[in-house]
Amino acid sequence: MALFDRFLARQVKTGELTLIHADGTTKHFGKPDAAYNPVTIRLTQPGVAGAIVRHPALGAAEAFMDGRLVIERGDIRDLVNLLKGNSPWERGGGLNPSLPIKLLDKVVHRVDRVNMARRSKKNVAHHYDLSDRLYDLFLDADRQYSCAYFTDSSNSLEQAQSDKKAHIAAKLAIEPGMRVLDIGCGWGGMALYLHAKTGAEVLGVTLSEEQLKVARRRAEEAGVADKVKFELIDYRALTGSFDRIVSVGMFEHVGPAHYKAFFRKCRDLLTDDGVMLLHTIGRMGGPGVTDTFTTKYIFPGGYNPALSEIVKGYEGLKFFPTDIEVLRVHYAMTIDLWYDRTVAAKDAIVALYDERFYR
Repeated sequence: MALFDRFLARQVKTGELTLIHADGTTKHFGKPDAAYNPVTIRLTQPGVAGAIVRHPALGAAEAFMDGRLVIERGDIRDLVNLLKGNSPWERGGGLNPSLPIKLLDKVVHRVDRVNMARRSKKNVAHHYDLSDRLYDLFLDADRQYSCAYFTDSSNSLEQAQSDKKAHIAAKLAIEPGMRVLDIGCGWGGMALYLHAKTGAEVLGVTLSEEQLKVARRRAEEAGVADKVKFELIDYRALTGSFDRIVSVGMFEHVGPAHYKAFFRKCRDLLTDDGVMLLHTIGRMGGPGVTDTFTTKYIFPGGYNPALSEIVKGYEGLKFFPTDIEVLRVHYAMTIDLWYDRTVAAKDAIVALYDERFYR
């Protein structure tokens, strides 16, 4: 308890954080700041502080999910904003786990990020084969599950996701008659959009059986199933030739050990004058590891690459980088809107799963 208090005293200087321990002891950290909403958290069991100190990210997240860490004033977004504001992740701030835990994380991460074909399909199913109803509750109508593009900060999620697709289509400069490959096509929205706007034939591939069903149904309903096709296949097994390749929100599942193979395969599939667009979450700074919470609960086998790792992946493969765009603020705005929709749909999500899943 004392160690946890000392950490918060060092860490929280701006904004108000009140901590109520399980024995009723109350501690106050920081000072009022208009940029941050005041937050009060209560630990309901004596061992919670120790669990967080031993393994910060996983310990705090699981305590919140289990109801052992209760936010009595503000919400989880307020808490995250306050802590991040005091210790920006790009400066490496935060309570670091012990050396043995860090070493264990690195070992587990190295094993887990080796995404062989069979493991890749299992990892994708863990996240994307959840209830269709769940995704409808917080995504836009087209189910774009990646960073939107805000031409105006006041735009709706639907408008921003539509603008994202238009932005990508413009960069690809697709012409009628071209063949386009969409690696990690999700529920088919991008592939259907590209065909509708350009007339190109599009092949979308996914490892999610549930996404495949939806994508194929959408193509049938739109009357374009002969022009926009979807297959359940690993990108490594693809053959053929394509004028354009687009991959949005899939590269995070490839794993650094396979970057060279990924780009080599894409180069083999592209025509000599082809264009590829890669849209991925990235990390600030150099290579790192995926936090334990994300690996356990969100994206098993997932990894957000550093720009240096991406570049190294295609070096020597006759790829020429012509445009690198960082959309960090756009993603923050996207997540804010997803969060608002999730909170509004709490009752429906709890009915589908339970309170722990919702948290």
